[in-house]
Amino acid sequence: MKKILISLLFLGFFQSASSQDPQTESLYKDNCAICHGVSRLGITGPALLPENLKRLRKKQAVKTITNGRVATQMPSFKDKLSKEQITLLSDYIYTPLSESPVWNEEKIKTSHITYPQENLKNPDDANKPAYNSDPLNLFLVVETGDHHVSVLDGDSFEVIYRFASRFALHGGPKYSADGRFVYLASRDGWITKFDMYRLRITHEVRVGINTRNAAVSSDGRFVLVGNYLPNNLVVLDAKDLSLIKIIPTTNAKGKSSRVSAVYDAHPRQSFVVALKDIPEVWEISYKNPTPLGFGKWVHDHRPQQSEAEREILPIRKIKIDSVLDDFFFNQEYTLIVGSSRGGLGRIVDLDLGRIVSKLNLSGMPHLSSGITWKYKDTEVLATPNLKDKSISIFDMKDWSLIKKIKTLGSGFFLRSHENSRYAWTDVFFGKDKDVMHIIDKQTLQIVKTLRPSPGKTSSHVEFTKDGSHALVSIWEMDGELVIYNAHSLKEFKRLPMKRPVGKYNVYNKINRSSGTSH
Repeated sequence: MKKILISLLFLGFFQSASSQDPQTESLYKDNCAICHGVSRLGITGPALLPENLKRLRKKQAVKTITNGRVATQMPSFKDKLSKEQITLLSDYIYTPLSESPVWNEEKIKTSHITYPQENLKNPDDANKPAYNSDPLNLFLVVETGDHHVSVLDGDSFEVIYRFASRFALHGGPKYSADGRFVYLASRDGWITKFDMYRLRITHEVRVGINTRNAAVSSDGRFVLVGNYLPNNLVVLDAKDLSLIKIIPTTNAKGKSSRVSAVYDAHPRQSFVVALKDIPEVWEISYKNPTPLGFGKWVHDHRPQQSEAEREILPIRKIKIDSVLDDFFFNQEYTLIVGSSRGGLGRIVDLDLGRIVSKLNLSGMPHLSSGITWKYKDTEVLATPNLKDKSISIFDMKDWSLIKKIKTLGSGFFLRSHENSRYAWTDVFFGKDKDVMHIIDKQTLQIVKTLRPSPGKTSSHVEFTKDGSHALVSIWEMDGELVIYNAHSLKEFKRLPMKRPVGKYNVYNKINRSSGTSH
């Protein structure tokens, strides 16, 4: 009952935002609301408000509405709307709401939900899996077609449980260090904690209006959530998702920023955050006590914080020369490689606190999908390019470009496994969106090109715990998982799914496999 009441409260909140021109409002609702929300607060697409469009000039917005946007799901409207209508829409999204949306401490606390616990005859069973499958070889499969999540056995390839999720999960599930719990973030700010042993949701809370992604500390204490709206980071207690603190994402001059990405840097015992509107990288330590000699740490001294609160999670701010849209860790977590829409990658040394090199990445790579592997006498970073038909391979010793592997189109995800000689990459965009290229990691050649479901988008490969099988998603409403023997490259099995956008193996994630995202 509480969940229903809270949902109705949020619905009323969303409906409170209003436009000034009924004709333009109707135009927006007919063409944009399905992705960006009736009140422009964002759903599967980002919020369309002046404060969220700081880096997009109005002329560029007109071009985006007209031609669509490469590497996103933003379609072209040039064949559907007139130039005048497109101009009206552009003006509309730069018009402030009649009331600025607010999501504050009070609203976060009010939204918090604790679900009833199981009534077990034997209390000891609460800490045992409710199934016979290997809990470390499970996958969570996010199905956005009907907003569900399936728990898949990675040995039998059978779904052992399926549950309804919040609308439009985003950023990938994040597991606790032991794989027992997983945390899910939705575009509209809901954080869900799910027990992978007992197969049940334990807690939920809404932390923002438009959320980017979340990370879980390796010590199991904190969940850090990065928001587009409001511009902030929200720290939650990982045990029950209760609110610990809100960190405004502002620089020394008071300029506010959205959060591009937040990830856990396990070996450093810290979170690393990239900001979308301020050229800074933040490292937030959760090591207790804070290590000495680790550079300058800046505390968020808000008046309402107690002395005890100020002692936790100190922030170290690293200034760089460009904002980052996303980034990738090396396996030692000493470096991040960041990407931006300017086409030049930045390599930031987290120990030194500065940029140490730059990469020519004209294709704007999807670096959160970058992977590494041993190649000859070095280690390489491989990344797809969102605006270029190629995979870029860099030597991580000196960051020289070893090779660009030409593909049939721009790709989104690249995946492998330590026990596999192959890396798998999709094409995702264009007429060959049904293609999956397989690259030999030692010859750096495409050795096979698959079309798992001709005419349908294939994407996002993930491997089983031992690397013996590779799972490919067919990103359609009547989609499926296509499972391949990762050594013979022959199809093994198919499972019907409702647009399975991603699947995430417990073991590979908690062990930070070099073949998958962290």
